[in-house]
Amino acid sequence: MYETLSTFAQTGGLLIFMILFAGVLAYALWPRNQAKFDAAANAPLTESDAPETSGQNEDEIHVR
Repeated sequence: MYETLSTFAQTGGLLIFMILFAGVLAYALWPRNQAKFDAAANAPLTESDAPETSGQNEDEIHVR
């Protein structure tokens, strides 16, 4: 009984993993998503290091 359940769980887990892996790989390599991934790859190079103040002046920011 244990061996049957163990074999089923291992085989089922492997199949689920392979299907999920193929889905993630297809999503990552799909041509329509290329612009999104290129923008994410270049984001550290285009963003500034200045902290955002969300439209407030430094005088208006209060530390609690």
